[in-house]
Parts: sequence; structure tokens; C-alpha cells
Amino acid sequence: MTMHLTPDQLVAEFHDAVMELYFARKRITLLEEENAALRARLAEPGAEAAPVEG
Repeated sequence: MTMHLTPDQLVAEFHDAVMELYFARKRITLLEEENAALRARLAEPGAEAAPVEG
């Protein structure tokens, strides 16, 4: 079944997709920063791997 959208619906769908991408990229940036901090902490002399909370 083919779904037909009006131009306004297409714009709304596009806007929603753009916003989802924006927030996903923000979350990715935060996770990358957290990952870098954890790697730096593990690289310290005498560092032990902490259990992963989840």
C-alpha cells in the first residue's frame, strides 16, 4: 500500500526527521565525550576497569 502525503505533511515529516537527527547527534557527542573521559581514566597508572552500570 502506498502512502500519499500532502505537501504540508511532507514538510512536517521532514521537520520531525531533522529534529530527531539533531537530538541523536547531540546524544552521540555526549557519549563520545563520556567515552573519551573513561578512556583517559583507564589510561591512568593503576587504573582498574570499573563494572559497567546499565
